[in-house]
Amino acid sequence: MIIGTCIVYLEAPWVESLKEKRMVVKSIIDKSKHKFNISIAEVENQDMHKSIAVGFACVTNEVSHANSIIDNVINFIGKNTDADILDTVIEIL
Repeated sequence: MIIGTCIVYLEAPWVESLKEKRMVVKSIIDKSKHKFNISIAEVENQDMHKSIAVGFACVTNEVSHANSIIDNVINFIGKNTDADILDTVIEIL
């Protein structure tokens, strides 16, 4: 069993409140969850309204498949939000 995990750090400079941030995060999570078979949630920086950290995980039987899923999710997030991706942390277990 191979577990692929990733944290995507994003910045949303136009967001002025936690309520606006929640709408952006909810959109990212809902779209990603429906498109891919992953578990996804906001994992850090929950009280900082311009900073978003979304973590997700996938389970598969091949390392290359886990890497492919992670790359596809990162690209999908980048294309489906106005927030800028600052960094990603990937771990394959």
